[in-house]
Amino acid sequence: MALVSVLLPYAFDAAFTYEAREAPPPGAVVTVPLGRRIVHGVVWDDAPEPGIAPARLKTLHAVIATPALPGPLRRFIDWVAQYTMAPRGEVLALALKTGLLDPPAPRAGWAAGAAPSGRITATRQRVLDALATLDRPTTAELAAAAGTGAAVVRGLADAGLLRPAVRDPSVPLPDPDHAPPALSAAQEEAATALRASVAARRFEVTLLEGVTGAGKTEVFCEAIAACLREGRQALVLVPEIALSAQFAARFAARFGAAPALWHSGLTPATRRANYHAVASGAARLVLGARSALFLPFADPGLIVVDEEHEAAYKQEDGVTYHARDMAVVRGRISGCAVILASATPSLESAVNAEAGRYRHITLAARHGGARLPAIEAIDLRAAPPARGRFLSPVLAGALETTLEGGGQAMLFLNRRGYAPLTLCRGCGHRLTCPNCTAWLVEHRRPGHLLCHHCGHAAQAPAKCPDCAAEQSFVPIGPGVERIAEEVAELFPAARTILMASDAITTAEQAEAALRAIVAHEIDLVIGTQMIAKGWHFPDLVLVGVVDADLGLGGGDLRAGERSAQLLHQVAGRAGRGRLPGRVLLQTYAPEHPVMRALIGNDLAGFRRAEADLRAPGHWPPFGRLAALIVSADEAATADAAAAALARTQPRDGVQVLGPAPAPFAMLRGRHRRRLLLRAPRGIAVQPVLRAWLDRARAEGLPRAARIDIDIDPISFL
Repeated sequence: MALVSVLLPYAFDAAFTYEAREAPPPGAVVTVPLGRRIVHGVVWDDAPEPGIAPARLKTLHAVIATPALPGPLRRFIDWVAQYTMAPRGEVLALALKTGLLDPPAPRAGWAAGAAPSGRITATRQRVLDALATLDRPTTAELAAAAGTGAAVVRGLADAGLLRPAVRDPSVPLPDPDHAPPALSAAQEEAATALRASVAARRFEVTLLEGVTGAGKTEVFCEAIAACLREGRQALVLVPEIALSAQFAARFAARFGAAPALWHSGLTPATRRANYHAVASGAARLVLGARSALFLPFADPGLIVVDEEHEAAYKQEDGVTYHARDMAVVRGRISGCAVILASATPSLESAVNAEAGRYRHITLAARHGGARLPAIEAIDLRAAPPARGRFLSPVLAGALETTLEGGGQAMLFLNRRGYAPLTLCRGCGHRLTCPNCTAWLVEHRRPGHLLCHHCGHAAQAPAKCPDCAAEQSFVPIGPGVERIAEEVAELFPAARTILMASDAITTAEQAEAALRAIVAHEIDLVIGTQMIAKGWHFPDLVLVGVVDADLGLGGGDLRAGERSAQLLHQVAGRAGRGRLPGRVLLQTYAPEHPVMRALIGNDLAGFRRAEADLRAPGHWPPFGRLAALIVSADEAATADAAAAALARTQPRDGVQVLGPAPAPFAMLRGRHRRRLLLRAPRGIAVQPVLRAWLDRARAEGLPRAARIDIDIDPISFL
């Protein structure tokens, strides 16, 4: 009998030792007994635990006929667990999807049916043209390739122009030479460097910085094409699922085949098919959210992180990791090229590029002769909105002029719902969430008050619980729903669309919205940060930011950087076509460095100023941070745990800030306290944290308290 180590996808850091008649190779997926259950696990590279009494050894149950986890992925899991201080089993659970291990069944696709008997619409013709380039595509794949919706595909089937056809579970191969673009000289120079990086078959990171509309996607598509010519796999990460439909359509047009998708919105059948296609190497081009980093790629040759500055790449629940940073690690372990693309690079990536750790390629001009939009500030102290309104006369006038001229406009406010606060006119009582330190946000469309943190929903009470005044609650401040209401009053004939995460909930809805806007079936787009990045609206000429000051406060060390990035991205939606763009920022602080940088188009100068502020105090990226978040059902337990951590805090070469109540002192019913460890860049914080926790447990750290560790935190709430 042989001994084997098996890592289980649960909160265990150590692998378990089992006996087997014949040892499966490392990476094999197996089932083993755990207590009274039979569970899945993976044969790991650890040496079996020696000296276990034979009576205690359990026997491996079975080897599963499913793709093994490759060695680079196993090393990546080990690295992520060590860095984030998460149990290795929890990190394995990100990669081992036990519900997807069975091989996929053949799926139904579409083939050409009867020939059209008469004229058909241009949209339907696009679907038939796309079908001619694909092998029995699914509804989603055919719609993406044609740049239309699933309803059009189903309509063609109902008309007999498409017929069902069984297809094997393999995905169509993208063709790197299907439809190469005509690149400008600057784009071609950048593309040549990226092709060489891929062809070198070694780890190298490139920061691809380009102004909005510079054609960064077309450039990194040339790196993807080089990867495909090498017969290797390319992964493209996007920060929002809503962007996947647009990217899938662009990739299908460029490479003649839709990419394999990976995100939480897919059906189980699609996820199973794509999981196995990635593992076998059949899926050559994968488009996904951050979790796609943990797929079992057979031969990865390129990883692209689009909009690399986005905070959405940080996983906050469970295993806390930043997908941008882990993409770099995955590339290093796999020996492949990594591209970080952004119009507004993070300070972390910019500093790495300046230090020579990353190659830096810059596209300084928009593609095709388009110009960057003119950005102006509207000083709300001098031009305030009318009472009960939120759009200043200047912005309202610009909207009127744009709409009368047949142009498209966009209004941006990074706040969902109708109003962020509801209070009593009589006594000032505020309606708050019973589970969180947060106000309840009014949403008019579902007709209730909602907590954006735990999902608690309630109706506004008829009487104030403090002063008993009847019908006294009023909404305070605007959300996008309230802006949409004001727009409807000012411009009743305008065709509008609301784009927020609670209004556009699927990739298909995002795709339909994109088509409507590009077809100029929409005059005015109103939305949150969902509309800030990645979208290309050729006819959009005016962008109005309702509250440009919204992200500047809160004590977050990255508040200014994030605001500059977000507002620059929003501004970049304007003037991407033949008409010049204009951007108006409503602000009470036009003299703020962020506003000056945006108006002067000097984000590089803003980054230098931010770096000068952070470097002396060893703030990231010039130092390291680790957050300890204490939570408990009872406030006294959380306080006792925080006090135990304070008594045992490390002091040599590092600084501990706190403990203090978290800004969200209660979240989902748990009381929260925070501590922050700050260290110079040369100190590894993980050993310091492990020793600290050991001392705190010896000092009586309450077992009822939970301690979450966030290495490199980006949220301080």
